Formats: sequence, C-alpha cells, structure tokens
Amino acid sequence: MRVWSGLLAVVLVAGCGAPAAVDPGVERLSARAPARVDPSLLARSLTAVQPGWPRPPVTINCRKVKCVALTFDDGPGDFTPWLLDELRKSGVKATFFVVGQMVAADRHHTLPRMLAEGHELGNHTWSHAELPSLADEGIVRELGRTQELVRKITGVRMQMMRPPYGSTDRRVAEESRRLGMAQILWSVDTHDWRDRVAKVVAKRACRATRGSIVLMHDIHRTTVEAVPEVISALAGKGYRFVTISELYGKPPTPGRKYSEL
Repeated sequence: MRVWSGLLAVVLVAGCGAPAAVDPGVERLSARAPARVDPSLLARSLTAVQPGWPRPPVTINCRKVKCVALTFDDGPGDFTPWLLDELRKSGVKATFFVVGQMVAADRHHTLPRMLAEGHELGNHTWSHAELPSLADEGIVRELGRTQELVRKITGVRMQMMRPPYGSTDRRVAEESRRLGMAQILWSVDTHDWRDRVAKVVAKRACRATRGSIVLMHDIHRTTVEAVPEVISALAGKGYRFVTISELYGKPPTPGRKYSEL
C-alpha cells in the first residue's frame, strides 16, 4: 500500500500537458477536461440505485468465466475523473475504496458519477489510519464517519471495506461486521504508489489470473496512464472486468476477509 503522506490536497495545474517535478506526496494533474455528467442523468441514476445498491450482479458466473476485479484506493482525487473517462470508453466497471477526507474535499463530485456509471464503492477509512493500532473508539470513528458521509452524499450504504495497508485484526473484523461490510484485500499488488512508471504498473497488473483482485490507486497520474494498457492486455487474454460483488456473484459476507475468488 502507498505510504500515507498526510497530504490530501492535489495541486491542479491548468494548461500543462507534460508531468512536472513533484514534491513528495503531491501530484500534478495532466491537462485534461474531465467528462461532464448530465445532472438530470445523475439524478435519475441515483434515484434508481439508492434503495438497493449495489445493483444485482450481472448475469456472469465468474467460476466459469475468466473474471478480474480492478480496484482503486485512496481517492477520489484530481485524477479520478480522467480514470472514469478511460473506464467508460472501455465499458469497464471497477470498485473504488474511498477515503473519507478525500470524499469531503472532492471538488469534482465524483462519487455520484461513479454510481451512475455502474462502479462499486467501498470504505477505506476516514484518514487512512492503520486500524489495529487504534483504540476501539478510533476504529469505530474511522469506519463510521466515512460510511455516514458517503451515505449522505449518495444514499448508498457501502457493503465492503478495505483496511489501509491490508492491516486488520479481530476488532476490525467485528466493527466491519457490525457496519455490514466485508473486508476486501487483494491478490495482485501493483505497488503503483512506490513505482510511478506506467509501464511497470501495467506489467504488474497484467499478472492477474482468473479471480484476481488487483490493487491500484487512482490518486496517481501514472496509474491512470497505465489503465488503458491493462484493460487492453487482459481483455486480449479473454478476461471480463467485474466489480467485487459481481466477482462473487453476491455482496460478500460482512466481517469476512476476501483476497481473490
């Protein structure tokens, strides 16, 4: 997992197509206009999904079909709209594990668009804290605060969480179960937080096999740059891209840990 730097703001630089030198923990946005979503479409979509999100799984049996789940942590950030553009162009659905502080600061209003375009949301705590290091009340606050904020914004009660750094214990499992969330880990780690080279990230993501859950982070420009190659390569091998609920055919069991099919 990415080492959490504590810097939650992303610097937006308009009219600069080439990546600039960055300070530690700070990204600059390539010049792209994020796709705008028709407000009336969003309103209709959210009205449709609020009562029973996540939507019923698509008609696909991932025990018989080659499936892979792309997951993105730590956002939403300034690169997330660009990533959503890429996913939409390819017709690919993904699962986003969001950080509460990033949701609160999101000036792109990204979460409604994610839901309108068929993606799935998961809880990645409020401040990316290592949960087992906290007292019980800290675990409750980190998960509960993010759960409530996302519910207020979208009407969705998230049914899965991802513990930062993959670090969990009995208390984390119990609180996740109480809030109705499964613990989703991963089987393929791209280490994209460490190695900011798109081709390296793509090569690692393409190690996915049947039933893999791939870990990436939508707050890094180089990760978003890697995604088209990842989609093209895995699709060329016959893989179907699914959300976590679609991978298992139903919402995973609250409190239980999952890392692949």
